[in-house]
Amino acid sequence: MEVLNYLREFHLASVIVRLLLALLAGAVLGYGRALKRVNAGLRTYILVSIGAALTVLISTYEYAMLSGDWSAAAELAGGLKFDGSRFAAQVISGIGFLAAGTIIGIAHQQVSGLTSAIGLFAAACMGLAAGAGFYEGVLVALVLICLTLELLKPLETAFKRHIRNITICIKFNDIENLGEIMAAIDAQKAQVFESEIERTKQEDDEPPTVILAVKLSREQPSHSALLSTVAELPCVYAVQELIY
Repeated sequence: MEVLNYLREFHLASVIVRLLLALLAGAVLGYGRALKRVNAGLRTYILVSIGAALTVLISTYEYAMLSGDWSAAAELAGGLKFDGSRFAAQVISGIGFLAAGTIIGIAHQQVSGLTSAIGLFAAACMGLAAGAGFYEGVLVALVLICLTLELLKPLETAFKRHIRNITICIKFNDIENLGEIMAAIDAQKAQVFESEIERTKQEDDEPPTVILAVKLSREQPSHSALLSTVAELPCVYAVQELIY
């Protein structure tokens, strides 16, 4: 505890430890994301975390100087008001613009990059905590975030594949075949409660694509069974389940 209390004070040793902790937290998150080849990788996470930590350290440094070496100059200036929380607030605001750049729209109403965006936000917050000397918070948050990113992903995917609602994208031969597709889905005792037809604008002869939001029956809750039934239709070129 004495070492921890010592490192909570503001001096060179604590500055080094805080920046190294921010680097470690950013590196752990960034390494996991880099393995998945996402938009924001290892260096991005490290730089965000260190930058956020340095922001807090700057505010701490200014407060220490205004209370010490700069106190005489501050009094001559009529007294300077200092609010270190404004630095952290600007980091939170700024990281929003950076995180938004990792979110992109892809085909069929899907969005990619949300996890990268919130990961950058989490890295910035851990950097702020490391810069403030909240060592326990950084370490606990790092463990929980890593568990969420790495261990809960398979569970989330498995859960989505077992719920009764499913969204599928079907590319088929002609718009007249839509009734045949609907009939095949109805034969599986599934209910279509939303549909949207898409057409590629680059080529006039591109086959139509329809996105269907389907609710499976209690008797046949298998996603794969419905996908196989639709895929076996002669008029269907391709079928894909959309997981948001």
